[in-house]
Amino acid sequence: MAANEEEHNMKIVMITGSAHRHGTTAALADKFQQGAQDAGHEVYRFDAAFQDVHPCIGCDKCRRTGICTFEADDMKLLNPHLLAADAIVFVSPVYYFTINAQLKAVIDRFYANNEALMGGKKAVLITAMADTEMDSALAGNEMFRQMTGYLAWEKAGILNVCSASTAADLREDDLTRAYALGRELR
Repeated sequence: MAANEEEHNMKIVMITGSAHRHGTTAALADKFQQGAQDAGHEVYRFDAAFQDVHPCIGCDKCRRTGICTFEADDMKLLNPHLLAADAIVFVSPVYYFTINAQLKAVIDRFYANNEALMGGKKAVLITAMADTEMDSALAGNEMFRQMTGYLAWEKAGILNVCSASTAADLREDDLTRAYALGRELR
């Protein structure tokens, strides 16, 4: 790898929400990760549905003491990677017109590191849904736009895939686009 390519290697955190290890978003996440790693990026994957992550309760203990009320759950595994990341990739099925609860619980817990997360990161959103209309992804896309705007993160891409109830429903183009999104992230 040339020296100028090495400068673009990134630390990427991928946070997935699905409880289906071989579902649509898992397949898209795998392709994104393959593309990112083929580009020389380091990817840390946090599959939220298989982790112990308590939802934020808005107690503000983290603001008063610097320690989250739920300091012993699996956010302790994610936080060091999250803080060091150059890019964050959110991968979720669309449930009731937005991202799923497992992913949202992780995002809500960003609050404990709010100031440290401000600025300097890129963000990507990947969603998949059984719905045939892309309108079903609008609320999740808007949440992503609002969150990245608030955190002053650069939006580096959104991939919404419709008509995909199972991984078998994914089209080759869907997988190619997920791979390219990871490969081209700079």
